[in-house]
Amino acid sequence: MQTVLNSLNQGLHAAFATDERVILLGEDVLDPYGGAFKVTSGLSSAYPGRVFTTPISEAGIVGAAAGMAMRGLRPVVEIMFGDFITLAADALVNHAAKFRWMYNDQVRVPLVLRTPMGGRRGYGPTHSQTLEKMFLGVPGLNVIAPTTLGNPGDLLRQTILQAEDPTLFIENKLQYLLPLQDSALLAEFECREIQQGPDAPAYTLTVRGAPPPVLTIAAYGYMAELARQALLELAYEHEVFAELVVLTRLTPFGLDPVFASARRTGALMTVEEGTLSLGWGAEVLAQTAEALGNHLLRARRLAALDTPVPASGPLENQVLPGVNEIMTTALELIKTHV
Repeated sequence: MQTVLNSLNQGLHAAFATDERVILLGEDVLDPYGGAFKVTSGLSSAYPGRVFTTPISEAGIVGAAAGMAMRGLRPVVEIMFGDFITLAADALVNHAAKFRWMYNDQVRVPLVLRTPMGGRRGYGPTHSQTLEKMFLGVPGLNVIAPTTLGNPGDLLRQTILQAEDPTLFIENKLQYLLPLQDSALLAEFECREIQQGPDAPAYTLTVRGAPPPVLTIAAYGYMAELARQALLELAYEHEVFAELVVLTRLTPFGLDPVFASARRTGALMTVEEGTLSLGWGAEVLAQTAEALGNHLLRARRLAALDTPVPASGPLENQVLPGVNEIMTTALELIKTHV
């Protein structure tokens, strides 16, 4: 069974095999450990001169990688937990994302920063956050979130080899062991891949054989998996039919797939694991309302509570949205829509 973890690992190996300029920097990435979540397993054995284990200094790792990228390499940085990218924010936001602008477009910074985000593993407030929203409004910085749909490893490979600007590549912890959604696993859905932009696909899912949807649900990452489960429950248990739009590129925003779906349904719900206030969903709803005007009749956001993520499992489940919360919010939205 091909999992997201296997796919990402294969994508890294493919990038290394394709271009000798690709290097890796990170904490505990050497074999036999192969990184905290084993995504880099086997790389240091296959390419010993191009994989560098580093001191515990996220700012130093990203700063050094930005310099390497400016000098012609294509560095991949692994930050062990997404919570720690706050330590690298200066190097990423004030340097890597701005060098192209500061030096009159004479330099490129093809740096890919990979990091796992998300909770539901009992890791507590400082190892369970979903912080990518802090970086979505930074000019010059791309943010990508793979999904179980398509080929996340190929998306990573293409990003490493083709992106000319720094990219934050978000990998949710609970996605790693999920199987890729091939045609057999998606037998209950009509799934369509569409281009969100030149460098990232988006996907639309509807329950196979269902009537036209009355609700659009937009999600990314692991929340797209939970939304997919909710799609079935809404259809089979409540006869409410929705279309799920799964985005992989979070910024620069490419929301045409969401606009097209919401124009058909008239109702839009966003789902994310980050906290509710000032989040990804708020921007998606704002841009959709501006684009569609009166064609968007109802809208709702679903996200984590505006609190730190607890270590206790039951409390963590109260803070982070799950399948039941997606269904409840969708039903409330449809009731106000009818």
